[in-house]
Amino acid sequence: MVERTGSRVAHTLAVPDPLEDDDASSQDSATDEEDIALSSSSPPASFTHLREISPLASWTVSTSKPGCGVPALLSPSTTSFWQSDGPQPHLLNIHFFKLVAIVKLRVYLDFELDESYTPTKMSFAAGMGEYDLVEFGEWKGEQPKGWVEVGLEGCGGGGEVDGEGVLRCMCLQVRVLENHQNGKDTHLRGVQIFSRDERVKAPREKGENGNVEVGEEGYADLEESDWMGEPELR
Repeated sequence: MVERTGSRVAHTLAVPDPLEDDDASSQDSATDEEDIALSSSSPPASFTHLREISPLASWTVSTSKPGCGVPALLSPSTTSFWQSDGPQPHLLNIHFFKLVAIVKLRVYLDFELDESYTPTKMSFAAGMGEYDLVEFGEWKGEQPKGWVEVGLEGCGGGGEVDGEGVLRCMCLQVRVLENHQNGKDTHLRGVQIFSRDERVKAPREKGENGNVEVGEEGYADLEESDWMGEPELR
């Protein structure tokens, strides 16, 4: 920009503010991290025949820090977490309003972010209520990062469907027994529960020409499962 002052001409140069650049880059970095956190909570392509039933349950925890309770645990972003605030074991109770058939159960842990808050030993129990829970699985690990799947093979109650173990219950409990470096409190950044999506059926068999025979509604017929509908008050 050029300014005329009397008989002299003053040249003013616009110098970019480095602080503004730093703020813009930090905002872009934060946005990228949030996008990564949201994408990490999305089910993989192999889960297309499954349906997440976590929102159908009532969730409670044994203890929690202010602002780090159940809403933070159920957030779609893995940047938020449940933080306990009491003695071990730390308990997460999940109550469904009716009997469910669970085929996938996974927990999100991140040692790089949580360090001594990271669980190294967890157990899992299920039943019809909190007073008849039976332990069906245990997990041990060091420095986990990402989704940890809990095996359901041979857990009882549901047999197997297409080679997958099925757990039938109304109440599920996650118990954090030990943390890294004997940490007292724990962080869980996500818990997801899946059931088979009965609305999606297997593709129809191939015809004589080797192509899949497609009906009027397409080869993947959709049918709403009765218990997957909206809860009813009775």
